[in-house]
Amino acid sequence: MTRGEGSGRISASDFRHVALEDTVSTNSECLKRAREGDPGNLWITATRQTGGRGRRGRAWFSEPGNLYASLLLVDPAPVERLHSLPLAAAVAAHRAIRRVMPPGAPEVAIKWPNDILIDGRKACGILLEGEALPDGRHALVVGCGVNVAAVPEEALYPVTSLRRQGSTVSPVELFAHLFAEMAETLSVWDQGAGIASIIDQWRAAAKGIGEPITVNLPDRSLSGRFAGIDKEGRLLLDTGTGASQAIAAGDVFFG
Repeated sequence: MTRGEGSGRISASDFRHVALEDTVSTNSECLKRAREGDPGNLWITATRQTGGRGRRGRAWFSEPGNLYASLLLVDPAPVERLHSLPLAAAVAAHRAIRRVMPPGAPEVAIKWPNDILIDGRKACGILLEGEALPDGRHALVVGCGVNVAAVPEEALYPVTSLRRQGSTVSPVELFAHLFAEMAETLSVWDQGAGIASIIDQWRAAAKGIGEPITVNLPDRSLSGRFAGIDKEGRLLLDTGTGASQAIAAGDVFFG
């Protein structure tokens, strides 16, 4: 995909995949290859990460048995539309995980902006990172970590794994679904031109709209009712004092 006003559908055949055993971080490996001139649309997966990371620099539990996958995109959309990519990534991951859950399994939902919950517990985190490249291109990496068989002993939120929720899927099988769903979702997203459809899908899968939440910001915490998201993908918090407050980044806690 290149910059523009939307260029129509893409397919899974437009993406490549490199599978590694160990790496420091699949996100870091993607950025390294981008600096070396990779054109993008490249998936990197690893059996184990030695330096996995989550949002705000938090360490990411990365032992074998789970899925560690990152997608390198180069110039995926005009800069003013990139804010909607985390929502598209969440929609794709949500659909992939739903496909591998057994009948009667607990609800799979999206927690703003792009965590995937099963029965209210975090099973997948998504980290987007980007940088300007020396040749003027812009690299953006969508990193997905899914608790397939194991969970961290310590976590900021309640956590679970697909195995605990009844799924027998392997990391390789789950990645095959993620590979296909991400291609389909990015086609709908269409360099940001299709964000309205993505937002509709995101809202349909979201957890907690209309419910009380607390949002932890770097300097304070805010509480109110989760009123949904705006067209920019920002969380709307109704604090009962007038217009809803739009929040671009924060840690959300329900209840």
